[in-house]
Amino acid sequence: MQPVKVRTLLFYLIASGVNCIAQSGNPDSLRNVINSNGVDKQKIEAYKGLAGGLAIKNFDEGMNAASAGYQLALKAKDSSSMGEFDGLAGSAHYFKGNYDSAASFFYRALNLLKKNTDKKKKAGILNELARLYRKTKDLERATQIYDEAFAIYEDLGDEDGMATILNESGVVFEYKGDYDEAINRYNKSLAVRKKLRDTIGIAYSYNFLGGVFTLQKKFAEAEKYLIQSLELRQKLKDTFAIALSYSDLASMYAEKGEYDKSISQYLQSNEIAARMKYPELLLTNYKYLADIAEKKGDILTSLRFLKQHFSLKDSVYSGEKMKQIEELNARYQSVEKEQQLKLQKAEITKKNYLLGGLSIGVILLFIAGFSFYRKRQVQHTLHLQAELMKQQDMATKAVIVAEETERKRIAAELHDGVGQMMSAVKMNLSSFENEMKFRDEEQKIQFENVISLVDESCSEIRSVSHQMMPNALLKNGLANAIREFIDKIDNRVLRINLHTEGLNERLDSNVETILYRVIQECVNNVIKHSGANVLDISLIKDTDGIAATVEDNGRGFDITDRQKSEGIGLKNLSSRVGFLKGTVDFDSAAGRGTLIAIHVPLA
Repeated sequence: MQPVKVRTLLFYLIASGVNCIAQSGNPDSLRNVINSNGVDKQKIEAYKGLAGGLAIKNFDEGMNAASAGYQLALKAKDSSSMGEFDGLAGSAHYFKGNYDSAASFFYRALNLLKKNTDKKKKAGILNELARLYRKTKDLERATQIYDEAFAIYEDLGDEDGMATILNESGVVFEYKGDYDEAINRYNKSLAVRKKLRDTIGIAYSYNFLGGVFTLQKKFAEAEKYLIQSLELRQKLKDTFAIALSYSDLASMYAEKGEYDKSISQYLQSNEIAARMKYPELLLTNYKYLADIAEKKGDILTSLRFLKQHFSLKDSVYSGEKMKQIEELNARYQSVEKEQQLKLQKAEITKKNYLLGGLSIGVILLFIAGFSFYRKRQVQHTLHLQAELMKQQDMATKAVIVAEETERKRIAAELHDGVGQMMSAVKMNLSSFENEMKFRDEEQKIQFENVISLVDESCSEIRSVSHQMMPNALLKNGLANAIREFIDKIDNRVLRINLHTEGLNERLDSNVETILYRVIQECVNNVIKHSGANVLDISLIKDTDGIAATVEDNGRGFDITDRQKSEGIGLKNLSSRVGFLKGTVDFDSAAGRGTLIAIHVPLA
């Protein structure tokens, strides 16, 4: 069991330039400024203070304040403040567990802050973005972004900002197992905080040191630093940070084997986290409480905590959210390349004007050379455009490959890890049943109910792992995989007719995987939204490529309605088929069902 990795600094709220937080921490006084007849500039600063203060206390209100402030800054054409509000909204989404939304706001903030010269604000957003990638275990990208933020603070001579990055990046080295470097960074940060007499920062540095000493099983040092951190936070009445301290102390006591103390600390942490609606901390705490209950031999309590853990995990760490984060990064990198291309084109245009001015007097002499130059210029532009398209295609492919790789990894872990453990639990319980002497029939029935629950969990894990990466697709090809998928659907609710033709030979693995996901998405959309009871699927391969149709007799929808026709599900279908250079056509109307026609060329 490792210490909770939700130990995270909130110095972005200061590092990004939100000075009004320090000036007035009273939400009522800030709201009075907002509701007054004052100038917009004062109201914008008040919104920054309000959104920053609420970002770690009431996430929803923090988002609302950031949104209102953003609109006021947009009206004032203040792109710098717009970037700050996007950063604050991203922080609120991060602490609420909405990582895909957080990434979207952080990247939007970076794009806005490029337009002004305030490097400190950009460094604050980079710190937040690096922490998000650290959370999703993309350690190399997190390190790269932390280094970029540190370089900005170092160039500005901002000791407070550098201390923040030292603490935050130290966690990455904990993940990598380089504890000496992590301790080195935490101690450097602590020295700066003491120099600045920053009580909040000192508490965080103590907490980080306590965590890394727990990892090294140096429990005396760990307990000393963690208790010092908790005492400082209690004096500051920092509710959010107190919840983190309880969780880290609980983790340390669990590693030490003092399970009762650990449970007490986790429950205190959960009480605060539940009140604040902080799912990430609850998610971690439930997992470790389940581990402790298992070590104490209380299987039923362990299963209860695990159920709460997985219920939260499904809402926080969905595969779709991770995919969206990767898509946002690819889109951001693509924008960077497009801007570089525009600069190159601007430079070429400048050279053209220069050559045109010099060639006025000798136009006839240089006409042949100029024509040749123009030809090469067009070729160069076409080459740049082709390279840009190639990079965009590679980025899209990387997202899809990463998604499928993650599906395979999670499916394997569920099947080979959790599935095997649950099977072992069932075997052990069955063995106990033969050895135990029950007091009465009711006690025996209760024991058999426990075995039945474990058995159902094993079946559910196998079902989920097979849906994420079906064996039929890996072994027998596309047609058999789709047939196996639809055979599991209750035909009393939805009767599915499948027709395949020309798919006797295996296709390229990327084509098979993407078409399987597209058909799977179509079927799931019919089940969730259409209300149909009959679904016809046709999949035909010929010399022109692969043609697929999915037609239901459900309620249909108005394809002229942009909100429905451009929804996330339909966009996902179009983007996946587009990656294969294929086309998707939709034909639907209210009351007459929906037809989706897909064509993918194989040449």
